[in-house]
Amino acid sequence: MNPSASALLTDLYQLTMAQTYLEQGMEDSAVFEFFVRRLPPRRNFLLAAGLEQVLAFLSGLRVTQEELAWLAGTKRFSLRLLRYLETLRFTGDVDAMPEGTPVFPHEPILRVAAPIPMAQLVETRVMNLLNFQTMIASKAARSVLAAGGKPVIDFGLRRAHGAEAGLLAARASYLAGFAGSATVLAGMEYGVPIYGTMAHSFIQAHKEESAAFEHFAQAQPENVVLLIDTYDTEEGARRVVALASQLRSKGIDVNGVRLDSGDLADHARKVRRILDEGGLRETRILASGNLDEYRLRALAAGGAPIDSFAVGTAMTTSSDAPSLDCAYKLQEYAGRPCRKRSEGKATWPGRKQVWRRYGPDGSFDHDVVTTLADRQEGEPLLQPVMKGGKVLAPSPPPEAIRSKVARELSRLPEPFRQLDECAPYRVEISQVLRDLADSVDRTV
Repeated sequence: MNPSASALLTDLYQLTMAQTYLEQGMEDSAVFEFFVRRLPPRRNFLLAAGLEQVLAFLSGLRVTQEELAWLAGTKRFSLRLLRYLETLRFTGDVDAMPEGTPVFPHEPILRVAAPIPMAQLVETRVMNLLNFQTMIASKAARSVLAAGGKPVIDFGLRRAHGAEAGLLAARASYLAGFAGSATVLAGMEYGVPIYGTMAHSFIQAHKEESAAFEHFAQAQPENVVLLIDTYDTEEGARRVVALASQLRSKGIDVNGVRLDSGDLADHARKVRRILDEGGLRETRILASGNLDEYRLRALAAGGAPIDSFAVGTAMTTSSDAPSLDCAYKLQEYAGRPCRKRSEGKATWPGRKQVWRRYGPDGSFDHDVVTTLADRQEGEPLLQPVMKGGKVLAPSPPPEAIRSKVARELSRLPEPFRQLDECAPYRVEISQVLRDLADSVDRTV
């Protein structure tokens, strides 16, 4: 069994609601929309990600015989539901913002239209995929902006919250602009460039640090990046210089050194001086070690001679904002607009579109959320991606999404590109949508 593709990777109430819908003959089309209610603290935008995995999940939606047998054995579910699940295939429509689109609160990122038992059953996994990758891509984009044009690499798998989280974090961060990842499987699955150096254990396993450097260089002659802070960072740099001429005689260049502890800015300056004086001006410095976007900003702003960064735990877990206040809510059933009015969690009814308007210089000006039928000025952000259960086009390659992200981030007004919280981006709710909400309220 592949747990990530299982229809049972869901909440129990999705199955109990589906069973009740079927028993009551409620199988008309329902419209659900996924959106974020509010931004996490100190976030000025989010970056939509995860659509490719959502479409793959919906396309492959099945309940296996093994799963059906287990469900039957629980004695919790009716024969009618089990028969429904036996032939379950997703036959609905999906509209969504393309991956890499900057998004803001109250804007539908994805819309599902399908018979209500089906649309209900997929809620948990759809939210799970979109929440996580959008959260990670948004965090990664901030790191890219903070690094000031220097490459950033994902080193976070070992502290990710499980295998799938680490793998999808590598994908989401790459889409957001990271240069690559240390996660090997991300290279195979998603074409993410893979990077790596060595561990402190490799150095410690040798009696002499210089011997460890030499052995690694001989084994990896095209990728000689040496970890120099196991014992004494500056002494490690001097040993690299001493070894470099010997390696060069064998046609091996020292591509880089890695700093992983201490005052990275101070060590980088000292190491840069040692390398330069030793004739290794082309040898790059990679910094890692509990980095996040704020430390990246400080290092970049302080002019530390660091050529690239590796970010791990903080990005892969989005440690300062580990979840989004997101929702997947019913907006229409059997052609009737629906609205939730719970305190602090009210929704806008009906099928909606988001129109993005731009200023004279091409930068974002504001967005308008309105009903699907209400055409506005600007660019409509939600696009059809699945019809009748069939994906309309292959997902864009990662490079295309990366280019879109770079272009979109450049169009964000400068305050929104900063790490510090600024005044919220303007998202208008159209009068047409407000009138629809008033109409729905009068009928409840």
